[in-house]
Amino acid sequence: MSSHTFDTILEKGTIYDGTGGPARVADVGIVDGVIDTIGHLAEASCRQRIDIEGRVLSPGFIDLHTHSDFTLIVNGKAESQVHQGVTTEVVGQCGHSVAPLRHRDDIARRAIGYQEGAHGEGWKSFGEYLDALEKKPLGVNVAAFVGHGTIHHAVMGDDLRLPEPEEVDQMAVLVRQSFEEGAMGFSTGLEYWPGNQSSPETIEPLCQVAAEHNRLYATHVRNRDRYYDMGFGEAITTARAAGCRLQISHIQPKYGAPDYAMNHTLEMIHLDQKYGLDVAFDIIPHDWSHTLVMAILPKWALEGGVEKIVDRLSDKKSRERIKANRNPMWMLVADRIWSKVVLLSSQANPDLVGATFEDIGKMRGVDPYDAAFDLLLEEAPAMHRLFWTSNSFKNSDLEMCLQQPECAVISDTKAVAPYGMLENEIGSLSGYGWTSEFLSKFVKEKNTLSLAEGIRRLTSLPAERLGLTTRGLIREGYKADLAVFDLDAVRSTWTIKEPRSYAKGFEHVFVNGVQTVVNGNRTDDNRGTVLRSLDA
Repeated sequence: MSSHTFDTILEKGTIYDGTGGPARVADVGIVDGVIDTIGHLAEASCRQRIDIEGRVLSPGFIDLHTHSDFTLIVNGKAESQVHQGVTTEVVGQCGHSVAPLRHRDDIARRAIGYQEGAHGEGWKSFGEYLDALEKKPLGVNVAAFVGHGTIHHAVMGDDLRLPEPEEVDQMAVLVRQSFEEGAMGFSTGLEYWPGNQSSPETIEPLCQVAAEHNRLYATHVRNRDRYYDMGFGEAITTARAAGCRLQISHIQPKYGAPDYAMNHTLEMIHLDQKYGLDVAFDIIPHDWSHTLVMAILPKWALEGGVEKIVDRLSDKKSRERIKANRNPMWMLVADRIWSKVVLLSSQANPDLVGATFEDIGKMRGVDPYDAAFDLLLEEAPAMHRLFWTSNSFKNSDLEMCLQQPECAVISDTKAVAPYGMLENEIGSLSGYGWTSEFLSKFVKEKNTLSLAEGIRRLTSLPAERLGLTTRGLIREGYKADLAVFDLDAVRSTWTIKEPRSYAKGFEHVFVNGVQTVVNGNRTDDNRGTVLRSLDA
């Protein structure tokens, strides 16, 4: 046992160390932000001693997939995440990073959750973005992926065409620079503009750069409904050809896929694993799917940016042509099942948030499709901030995924706060309670996973995928990112009408050894750090 004085001793906690192994009751002593000693520390001297007998002590949760790139610039405290035990976030997913850019003015166009006047002088390069993030008081550690959509835009703008080979080379240079400046991975969003106009041969050279740096390639695949096997097959093929490690983001098939799609997809993955491909995947732990309303617009309607989109949506003929699109991002839209599509976030029409598009259409006396177009126009010029959610996943698919040891659990949300500039911002229905949703539903109620294994999916598994060597486990010498919770009390409190509501049951949270939550209440301490690829 160490003879020195500990900063904090967590006493008699039931430790789930993140490996998936059995729990044990012990004390944990923290010194200088690091787990110094695990054992019997009743006689040791310390500055703070916290009795957590009967409570779960786990590594802090690592959210492998978020879109907090800009909201952390607005308010780095990450309130919605910290209150539910999250200590590390991975931003820059689905091809949407906020750097590198052609011009600083492009931040407003590229940033999900953009807020006017929140970013000071801004940035252009990926390193400059990480520097800007580092200047903020951060409630969580942040790793950042560089996004294909942003890279593509930096080279080609909004041109509706495939890149020429020399343009792909320019993109690869930007990906390499971003890795050298601290990016922790590379992501694509192949259902989004401009990812939806890419092809494997234009993505593979960028994935090769990820392979050179032994970094993860995370992809939102091109399709998860009617052509799901083509979408997942493309992801696997691209990774195989590039020789890179693959993370398939929020893998669950959507409404419109055949009943056997999840099982078939897992068979494809397991066969490729057998042949040596390093592929894993993750899920959002509920049956709601969210995205930008703009995402249903076909490629031709997106060319030229917001000004041109406004012109098209203001034209009746263009609207009818869009409605005739047989392959929008959601088949629920093609099949006009508007009762399962709900407005999630709107600056221009906050009173409609939580209403179905069936009801919004009735309220306004218009076709629900036209209601969606009207809301986009009313949101312009910031129409990329208009989000909706749909009931398009199956719980049976989620359970099937969770039975696979390589399946991580993610939020696919934004770190926000119910006050200040982010008061009306929302990333997903479960943004304030995705970890509690997972633990209460799939661990406590359904027993899909043991608590030990459930914690592994939130901690050491994402740490291993990211290449973090001192986080994700309760182990001597590791960073003291820790969560203390009462499993019996853990629950979500969000509803469709009121999604901005903190989870219950999380009593204490530590980030780099500093207590950010005390007895369920947030402190003013923010000791999160930017995790760069150079020092991870």
